[in-house]
Amino acid sequence: MAKKQSKFMQPMRLSEELAAVVGKGPMPRTEVTKKLWAYIKKNKLQDPKNKRDILADSSLKAVFNNKAKVNMFEMTKLVNKHLS
Repeated sequence: MAKKQSKFMQPMRLSEELAAVVGKGPMPRTEVTKKLWAYIKKNKLQDPKNKRDILADSSLKAVFNNKAKVNMFEMTKLVNKHLS
């Protein structure tokens, strides 16, 4: 009997805005999160005073509902809206 794949590992469709940051989907949530953090670190978008805060560039603002700054917990909620 085949083992059921966990929800986190199921490939998801990405919105155009999210795909512009992490690359074309479909991909599992875990991969989206990994690529999102790689993008944030590569572009030095973490607040130096509080590493849990992300300072959005124009690409991330499209994903973050036009917010300039979000914390990592809020980020997860906002990114979920771009997955289907």
